[in-house]
Amino acid sequence: MDADVIIIGGGLAGLVASNELVRAGKRVAIVEQENAANLGGQAFWSLGGLFLVDTPMQRRLGVKDSFELAWQDWQGSAQWDRLSGPHPEDEWAQQWGRAYVEFAAGEKRAWLREQGIRFTPLVGWAERGDGRAGGHGNSVPRFHVPWGTGTGVSEPFADKAREAASAGSVRFFFRHRVDALMYDGGTVTGVRGVVLAPDGSPRGVSSNRNMVGGFELRAQAVVVASGGIGGSHEQVRRWWPDRLGTPPQKMVTGVPQHVDGRMLDIADESGVRLVNRDRMWHYTEGIQNWNPIWPDHAIRILPGPSPLWFDALGRRLPSPGLPGYDTLGTLRLLRTTPGLQQYSHSWFILNQRIIEKEFALSGSEQNPDITNRDLKLLLRTRLGRGAGAPIEAFKERGADFVVADNLAELVRGMNALTDEPLLDVPLLDEALIRRQIEERDAEIRNPYSKDIQVAGIRNSRRYLGDRLFRTVKPHRILDPAAGPLIAVRLHVVTRKTLGGIQTNLSGQALGHDGVPIPGLYAAGEAAGFGGGGAHGYNALEGTFLGGCLFTGLTVGRALARTL
Repeated sequence: MDADVIIIGGGLAGLVASNELVRAGKRVAIVEQENAANLGGQAFWSLGGLFLVDTPMQRRLGVKDSFELAWQDWQGSAQWDRLSGPHPEDEWAQQWGRAYVEFAAGEKRAWLREQGIRFTPLVGWAERGDGRAGGHGNSVPRFHVPWGTGTGVSEPFADKAREAASAGSVRFFFRHRVDALMYDGGTVTGVRGVVLAPDGSPRGVSSNRNMVGGFELRAQAVVVASGGIGGSHEQVRRWWPDRLGTPPQKMVTGVPQHVDGRMLDIADESGVRLVNRDRMWHYTEGIQNWNPIWPDHAIRILPGPSPLWFDALGRRLPSPGLPGYDTLGTLRLLRTTPGLQQYSHSWFILNQRIIEKEFALSGSEQNPDITNRDLKLLLRTRLGRGAGAPIEAFKERGADFVVADNLAELVRGMNALTDEPLLDVPLLDEALIRRQIEERDAEIRNPYSKDIQVAGIRNSRRYLGDRLFRTVKPHRILDPAAGPLIAVRLHVVTRKTLGGIQTNLSGQALGHDGVPIPGLYAAGEAAGFGGGGAHGYNALEGTFLGGCLFTGLTVGRALARTL
């Protein structure tokens, strides 16, 4: 044997599993098709937020949380409905979902601290939901932001793997692409694939696929931790569900090109059971990166609650199409509303006062204050006047931004950016947009409102964290003192796979017959973050890296006990 365990993928889930195995004295081979610069996978690029329940950080900000409330929110969001038949697709997903919430409310924070992960004072209120107490969304803020952003989560485990490699417990096989699982009498005993030509590209940059040889590796067990499909628009379109309408003609990409899902198809063809492949998580607030790293590189805006959201025809979105509330609910609105299917974009309209306090950008490289663990810069950026440098860079250089001193000029700029002109007639009507903004602005005069978004803004400011860091004082969008006006063209940005390899609570991969396959395990996004779909139909945010951590930890511990 070449190792006790082979791990396919050098992302967060695989590294966490490796760490547990090394601690138990096992030998690990990590097989990764990209080069050493990509160790840590997609976690490195993320904001790094983690879903935690009833923490000291929440309590300091006046948040009252509990396992019971978090589990209510998780179930209302997941909406598992594939629970009948001989081998239900949601059978194990539901159990993984509960196990994860128990982890988030219990061991998770102490375990993260043991790994060297520390948190900022920021607790965000992500995915505020669809407006129903028992429906989708977080009832309270749970999005804990670590120092270092995504790098602060991935790098401690990457460093441990590098240290283990120096000690001989881990062997890296970079530029090795797995093409098949090897079986012996029904047991997975190894992997087979090709060696790719060396490529010194920086992290995230597309690398060559030139084959220079083949390889085989054998071990007592194999862990599939190869990620999802977000880098392949072809795969996203292949599995796009009817419930979300038609996929946009144009999408932008939130993960590097090599996140292509090919290992999922290889597993399926090898007798592994994949479930819930039509469940996916794509954002509607994507903007084109003015300084791209991978093809169609997108950045997601993390908006506060105040920007007004308009469809491609200039109509304000109804609930749940509110900034920061219901990701897939908004995507469904944009892709199923009659007359909108031909358009691939929507719009935010806001002003300088809002962008300064409420706009954040997802990604480690877009948050230098937190990524570089600079408390003074964080306080100056988040509490001081003016927008942060990354925001201003997008406002000045981003292809999707329009800045103007008055609404007429703004709408002209928006029409100039429209990809789908309607015969030579401007697509957006200034009078229509003005009327809707003025109607909203009229609701600001009183501390109460029938406008659900205005009510949400006031609700947000009751939470100390939002009042300090994320929600501007209610004011008129068209107030000249709050200008200039800003419009942002928004695209659908591909991101996460919510379904995947079905696993039991030890992380063992199941076969097409629903029976565990000896020697085969799965973790992270490849396993639908647990059981082939721990999130169900919706995510509560902060749960993707958390799902990688939890599944990697579970698989590592299970293998350490049994090998």
